[in-house]
Amino acid sequence: MPNRRTRPLYSGSCFNIGDSVAHQMVRLVAMLRREADARMAALDLTDAQWKPLWFLHAGRATTPNELAREMDVDGGAVTRLLDRLESKGLLVRTRSDTDRRVVQLALTEAGRAAAAQIPPVLASVNNDFLDGFSSAEWQQLRGLLDRMLVNGEALSGPATPTS
Repeated sequence: MPNRRTRPLYSGSCFNIGDSVAHQMVRLVAMLRREADARMAALDLTDAQWKPLWFLHAGRATTPNELAREMDVDGGAVTRLLDRLESKGLLVRTRSDTDRRVVQLALTEAGRAAAAQIPPVLASVNNDFLDGFSSAEWQQLRGLLDRMLVNGEALSGPATPTS
């Protein structure tokens, strides 16, 4: 459990959702996603499509199960999005030679080209949302968010795979 303060920062008797850090973060993430989606549309990629390309390109996933875990979605959703990406010629699925139950994912040349365009778009979105922040403020914000993540991980325990 995280260290507990003697005085909580919020009170259930007068809790206002608009003052909640969690509510602000949900709103911020929604805004970031909408802006990223709008900019990814120029690449002919939706939110559900650019994320798996990015995870595959970055080496964070090589199988549908790993991709489901990274994206925090169920296996059925991953299968449908992989179908779309494969039909667009952005990835291929192949059965493992050593274990036929395992499907390996690989980006095609077109998939690698599309994935290479994603980081500059995401950097641009993040930079626009951080307009006016100094480097020190950006580092402080990242540190505060990291502390919240550590607290949340302590509350929820180890991450469980999505299946």
